[in-house]
Amino acid sequence: MAKVTAEKVQEQVQVDSPKMVEIKHTRTMKDASGKDVEVVDFTDVKSVDEAISQCEAQKANLETQLNECEAELADYIAIRDAE
Repeated sequence: MAKVTAEKVQEQVQVDSPKMVEIKHTRTMKDASGKDVEVVDFTDVKSVDEAISQCEAQKANLETQLNECEAELADYIAIRDAE
C-alpha cells in the first residue's frame, strides 16, 4: 500500500496551532477497461510532530527486525559453510 503525504492547509491558521499533515493511503486497482488506477483507501490527518514520532518508532522497530534477520542469516550461512 502506498502513501501520499502532504501538508494539510488549515482554513484558520492560529499562532499556536501545530502544522498538520494529510496522509492518503492508496492502492492500485484495475478499472473496467483494465487500466491501473490509484484508489484512496483512507486518509489520516495528524500533527506533523505526531507523524514524525510514529515514523521514528516504526524505523526503530524495522531496524530491530533487520538486525534479527541479519543474525539469522549469519547462522544459516555458518551452517552451510560448516560442511
